[in-house]
Amino acid sequence: MRASLRTWHGCALPEADVYDVVVIGGGPGGYASALYAHNFGLKVALIEKDTVGGTCLVRGCIPAKTWLHAAEVFTTVKNASKYGINTSEPTVDWAAALARKNQIVGQLVKGVSGLLKARNVDSFDGFGRLVQGGVHVALSDGTEQTLEAKNVILATGSVPRSLPGFDFNGTSVISSNEALDWEAQPGRVAIVGGGVIGCEFASLLADFGTEVHVFDVAPQLLPGTDPDAVKVLLREFKKKKIKVHTDVSVAVPEMIDGGVRLSYGDDSVEVDVVLVSVGRAPLTDNVGIEEAGIALDRGFVPVDLETMQTSKPGIYAVGDIVVATPQLAHAGFAEGIAAIEHIATGVAKPVDYNAVPLVVYTHPEIASVGLTEQAARDKGLDVEVTTHGMRGIGRAIIQGQVSGLVKLVHEKGGPILGATVVGPGAGELIHELMYTVAWEALPEEAAALIHAHPTVAESIGETLLSASGKSLH
Repeated sequence: MRASLRTWHGCALPEADVYDVVVIGGGPGGYASALYAHNFGLKVALIEKDTVGGTCLVRGCIPAKTWLHAAEVFTTVKNASKYGINTSEPTVDWAAALARKNQIVGQLVKGVSGLLKARNVDSFDGFGRLVQGGVHVALSDGTEQTLEAKNVILATGSVPRSLPGFDFNGTSVISSNEALDWEAQPGRVAIVGGGVIGCEFASLLADFGTEVHVFDVAPQLLPGTDPDAVKVLLREFKKKKIKVHTDVSVAVPEMIDGGVRLSYGDDSVEVDVVLVSVGRAPLTDNVGIEEAGIALDRGFVPVDLETMQTSKPGIYAVGDIVVATPQLAHAGFAEGIAAIEHIATGVAKPVDYNAVPLVVYTHPEIASVGLTEQAARDKGLDVEVTTHGMRGIGRAIIQGQVSGLVKLVHEKGGPILGATVVGPGAGELIHELMYTVAWEALPEEAAALIHAHPTVAESIGETLLSASGKSLH
């Protein structure tokens, strides 16, 4: 029989009122674990010290994409005359956009809370910590309780990282948390960090008319992203008048009258606020992980990726705290499901990380799955690359969004290894290519399937035809 927390230190505990699973953390990995457990009739408790939904729902994916969509709508209305629609010059009602963001977040938080209740998950408002045989909870009302558990899933999430000298003060030097709740549109913003979060904020702020500067120590924005895709984004950023500074280091911000001075090299820029977006740190302090005998790796939790179980039987970890897995909500969902599958059945059903799609919700969007060209070559694979632009795609022309491409990477005479899409709806289109990567489809196999005309998805069909050696256009 698989070991569990019930025999953590070799001493059996009574079986009265014991949870099959106690989940610490109510973000995507945590609430997905709790919800999925109903499929096996498991008795589950969920502990969350803040708001159910975690970073993604409350301070990340959902609020950020709500702002990005508002920026897209503003840009569409602003350019309506290009489509023969005459309107007055649009203005931004920032307070109304903020209120809509808050309403959407509240609606989804309420929905998740309702689902947990419907699935008979016992929810506890407080801070959870591993103890012998279960989890100690310091409840928000000041009381304490210990929950006995056969298994525990750690899903405590992450927080924005900072840099030395860039202490968050909520006004002039901030993280993405504060940026999502700006009460008024900032006039000038310096974004330190050109990863996904930094680029998304740069895109939406520039669309609204904010002066934006982006700084990164890496030689290109979005490190790890296909360079051809980044080139497309840079062209669009230039049109938006976003100033991009790569391969540079910035000095500690200097507070001046009316704003902040940020120096880089021999130059400097004066802005109203500095937004630091240099990644996220795991929230694993004071959770009792090391006391349970689990060694942390730079604050992250090592797990067996086949099962999501840590070195301590009966203790699992999912989401942003796991070593070397994507800090993505949907990766957290999948890891939570994998953990519950192993708890309930003892059978490993691991996450296929090679087929996890990544989307950057800039305008235009960038989406990718599997290996990039460089990653494939670094593995020593003999690959071919096929690229098709959006400029000849009828639907993209109709939408006025022809800046983009589809790039396919496949082994010579072998399966599709990875893909990148840039353009309108890239975040939706990538899932078609997700299946080709996961199922190791040959280009000619996928090319045999028909795409509706006119659709942006035809760009994928055209790329597959070319990759199979039988191009059409």
